[in-house]
Amino acid sequence: MTTAPKREIGEIDAPYRRKIKLDEVAYDGGMTLLRLTIREGARYTILEIDPLTAERWGRMMSEWSQAQASEPPQVTEK
Repeated sequence: MTTAPKREIGEIDAPYRRKIKLDEVAYDGGMTLLRLTIREGARYTILEIDPLTAERWGRMMSEWSQAQASEPPQVTEK
């Protein structure tokens, strides 16, 4: 990846033994990105996104989670 300076924002323990880590990464020239590292066992997925993408993604996730909380649980027949 890179040796650009980074600041830890937080870490989330997600279902199924996944971990999500967020870091702010500052590159030479002034570009700052949000680095998302998703760990699933031994597999890592790393994304670096700009502030506009982070805002849009965050809004979509917030809207989805609020909709889930307001809907009754789905019942599936076996």
